[in-house]
Amino acid sequence: MSSTTDIFAKLDDVEARYEQLTSRLADPAVIARQDEFQRLAREHAELGRIVEAYRAYRRTEADLKGNRDLLADRDEEVRELAKAEIPLLEAKLAEQQRELQLLLAPKDPNDEKNVILEIRAGTGGEEAALFAADLFRMYQKYAEQKRWRLEIMSESETGTGGYKEIIALVEGRGAFSRLKYEAGVHRVQRVPATEQQGRIHTSTVTVSVLPEAEEVDVQINPNDLRVDVMRASGPGGQSVNTTDSAVRLTHIPTGMVVVCKDEKSQLKNKAKALKILRSRLLDQAQAAQRAELSAARRGQIGTGERSEKIRTYNFPQSRVTDHRIGFTLHQLDAVMAGELDPFIDALTAHYQAEALRAGTDGAANGAKASGTRRPANDDE
Repeated sequence: MSSTTDIFAKLDDVEARYEQLTSRLADPAVIARQDEFQRLAREHAELGRIVEAYRAYRRTEADLKGNRDLLADRDEEVRELAKAEIPLLEAKLAEQQRELQLLLAPKDPNDEKNVILEIRAGTGGEEAALFAADLFRMYQKYAEQKRWRLEIMSESETGTGGYKEIIALVEGRGAFSRLKYEAGVHRVQRVPATEQQGRIHTSTVTVSVLPEAEEVDVQINPNDLRVDVMRASGPGGQSVNTTDSAVRLTHIPTGMVVVCKDEKSQLKNKAKALKILRSRLLDQAQAAQRAELSAARRGQIGTGERSEKIRTYNFPQSRVTDHRIGFTLHQLDAVMAGELDPFIDALTAHYQAEALRAGTDGAANGAKASGTRRPANDDE
């Protein structure tokens, strides 16, 4: 924020918009149009947090002014009480102003969306596939802690319990705002169960975190789709279904292909495939926008390129390190059990601070920090 005056001018505008939305949400004509009503309700809820903080700030400001006025009171005891409270109120006001600055920083418009979580084995063969399964269980446990709903959309298993690829839908308030920092290349260093000589093996797994795209976000022309149906097969190619329930969607303009085979119903598989396709198309469009950001901004927050390894899981040392912020925990078991908040909280604070210092678009920072583009499967 360029100045305190700018902050309060913007806050006054926010409060006026909030009151306008309050009135519109009570309008029967708006209530009858559910798409518009839901959009306005989301904006109202978001602005409500800012307005509540702003009103709390003004109450503290009024209390501080009142105490300063009391310094001229004839009663010495009243003056001493006011004098003692002033530093506390000044500190409170400064903290509330910082909170308002963070609330006013541009938000990632995807933060409240659900998530399409895609996990793929990278380099390292079967060990990479096994670690992909470990990471999926880690996110599954994290979702349980947050009381989010996780549904497997598509999976490609190996014969030993690993995953070549697994795609899941994570539904819950703020899912993308938390999970977006998980996208990128995750590296594991450990001794594989199949290793006879105890040598440490390095493998990689790629994680993509895509905001779930609603139909209003991405319109798909049915004429742009080629739909193929087939029988689902399990590991090794054996048939697991006697009907043509598996669906392969090909988006002709982009060449994107999505296969869903987990449901016995062809319609359900097609619906899941469309969800994944919409989210990938939304991510592609947003990636094109992110590509236009200036080189100076990239310098502030790192390149966010696909090949960057965001985190290393070192099993022999029970160490997990996030390379973006140099944050390390020697609590690998807890992390693999879904205790991800220490990393996510640190990353959130880091990129919020970057946005405030640089005065840049906080939403773009979050998107770049998250690396929401699907990363490549590369190794050292």
